[in-house]
Amino acid sequence: MSQVAHPQPSEQAKQPLGPVFTLPNLMSFARLLGIPLFLWLLLAQHDDVWALVVLICAGASDWLDGAVARATGQVSRLGALLDPLADRLYIAATILGLAVRGFIPWALVVILVARDVMLLALVPYLRSRGMLTLPVTVLGKAATFCLLWGFPFLLLTGQPGWLGVFCSAAGWAFSLWGVGLYWWAGFSYVAIARDLPIKETG
Repeated sequence: MSQVAHPQPSEQAKQPLGPVFTLPNLMSFARLLGIPLFLWLLLAQHDDVWALVVLICAGASDWLDGAVARATGQVSRLGALLDPLADRLYIAATILGLAVRGFIPWALVVILVARDVMLLALVPYLRSRGMLTLPVTVLGKAATFCLLWGFPFLLLTGQPGWLGVFCSAAGWAFSLWGVGLYWWAGFSYVAIARDLPIKETG
């Protein structure tokens, strides 16, 4: 969750990425490397417990890298780019893996992917306004939080007895709230983009 204070739209594309090998950035890189490990555990090994551990570590590092960046002053634009990228890739990998294993319906995959496609379509418009990305909002982080906690619970729905029932209820509660917040955040990003001033030339 490493973020920087975002400059004026016409200046964002010119701002340097900043130092690469800072502790927060290394944590984000490690989080990205966890994606293929998660998919291997979930799909090849069917080791749901260790796949769950990877997801929990990813969710914890999503908060921790931002806390470390702010505490140490190691904020950078690269960190602000890596953080939402890791979030999106984790969500994409998780919903695809869960759908393949039959934990969630494919309709949920379509709903979540459609939101990211909507935001991807904004990229040419943002570039015309001198922006590469939009600042991560509290609403967007809340949506990611719900999804990254809902999915681990869904991994345990096959457990016997009360544990499976509890994980199913908690997983779907977090996930459905996350889907709603995910789209709400998406529309808020569209509104932010719509109000951006035209890039100054010359």
